[in-house]
Amino acid sequence: MEVVPYNGTTLAYIGDAIMSLKVREMLILQGYQKPNVLQQKSIAWVSAKAQAHFLIKLQEQDFFNEDEQKIILRGRNTKSSSIAKNASVSTYRMSTGLEAVWGYLYLTKRWERLEELWEAIQKIGEYV
Repeated sequence: MEVVPYNGTTLAYIGDAIMSLKVREMLILQGYQKPNVLQQKSIAWVSAKAQAHFLIKLQEQDFFNEDEQKIILRGRNTKSSSIAKNASVSTYRMSTGLEAVWGYLYLTKRWERLEELWEAIQKIGEYV
């Protein structure tokens, strides 16, 4: 594993932004334009519950390699001062693990793998 000098929270912070951007781009390309519709649609992809769902499904498919699994654990095990409003602690930690992988792939410039992750999430589909 390439040593990444960032903790799980930092990786999740940038990873959340990258995933949110991908989701927003997808929704715009699908033709959505109204802000309230965009916001509601994005929740199905970037809420803690949705991200935890994606993580579980991807792990069931053995999608993540060993290095990515370590990053997921780094993200999940990070102590956070914030508390999720609409999710349990375990759900929030799982979502942080997925966001950390997004951040890791982005910061290490693994563009192809980042795109594979996005495509795999799209195949799972929005969380309802």
